[in-house]
Parts: sequence; structure tokens; C-alpha cells
Amino acid sequence: MFGLLFLWNLRLWQATVETLVLVSLSTLTALVIGIPVGIWFALSRRAWRIFSPLLDMMQTLPSFVYLIPALPFFGLGAVSACFATIVFSVPPVIRLTALGIRNVPAELVEASDAFGGSTTQKLFKVQLPLALPTIMAGVNQTMMLALSMVVIAAMIGAGGLGRAVWQSIQRLEAGAGFEAGLGIVILAVILDRSTQALAARARPHGSA
Repeated sequence: MFGLLFLWNLRLWQATVETLVLVSLSTLTALVIGIPVGIWFALSRRAWRIFSPLLDMMQTLPSFVYLIPALPFFGLGAVSACFATIVFSVPPVIRLTALGIRNVPAELVEASDAFGGSTTQKLFKVQLPLALPTIMAGVNQTMMLALSMVVIAAMIGAGGLGRAVWQSIQRLEAGAGFEAGLGIVILAVILDRSTQALAARARPHGSA
């Protein structure tokens, strides 16, 4: 609350809201894409072997590279920024969803099979609930990566705090750039603590 009041006092409230909308929309889209793909990779080892090198490449490419395919298709603006942010931030949730499901104890999966559970019942009643803390860690990582693209996305027309930082760099206004950068840090702390709280609630009772 004090962080948000501080941003309001710095007259960065509108830019903060624009950044929050960009990050939230990109994260939500990345999760809609990434969680089902992660489930597919967890259940199909062949798909994991085929596509895991692609995930490795996506995580090692510099973030600037994702701006290149966005510009010809969508031009300058928030749509290109959102597209580049989604592509950049989706690999962690795919990896951690697959990892969480694969790390479910084999004894529990065998017990579900012994009781006659179908593949769908096993997934939704055993594997996903036990993998939820790991999946929430992927959500956290995806959100942080989306936020890290804020300044870079400002180079192709995204608004918000990233634009304020980019404009201050162009104008050599160190004070304004520091204020906008501090706003990004405050927003990152708020989002990080929120997702960590959700992950703690998702953790099974009795686990460390």
C-alpha cells in the first residue's frame, strides 16, 4: 500500500496501471498457452524430447530478439509489445508444469490406477493438485519475466513505466529515469509477494 501511494505521489499512477495491464494480460495469455502445453509435455515423453530444445533456445535468446518477429506482423504499439512479452515469458510455466506433474510420487499414481481412475481423473484429482506448488512457481517466474520486458517493450511503442524509463534515457534525465525504475521495482515486489502468497496456499498441508 505504501509503495502504491509512493507511486501516486510521484505522479506515476497512470504509467503504473498501464504497466500492470500489460504484464497481467501477457502473463494470463502465457499461462493459458503454457499450462496445457506443460501438461502435454508431462504426459508425452516424445513431445518433451522433440520440443525441449525449442524451450532451451527460447530461454537463451536475448529478449531484444523477440521484438523482430513482432514488428512485421503487428507494427509499433502495445500489441507487438504484448506478443513479444508472451513469447519471452512462456517457457518457465511450460517447464515447471511438466516438472511438477512428473515429480508426483509414482506410488500415488499407481494407487490411482489400482482404483480404476481414468487418465483424466488421475490428472485432475491426483497429479495437478500435487503439482500445484510447482506450477505456481512457474506462474511467478512467468510474471517476473513479463515485467522484465517492460523497458524493452517500450522501444516498440509500449506505454507505462517502461516508456518513462526509455524517454528519460533519450533525454538524459537521470532523476526521472530513477523514479520510473523505482516504480518497476515496487510493482515487481508487489506481484512477487502476491504470487508467493498464492503458492503458499497451494502447498499441501504438512509440507515444508
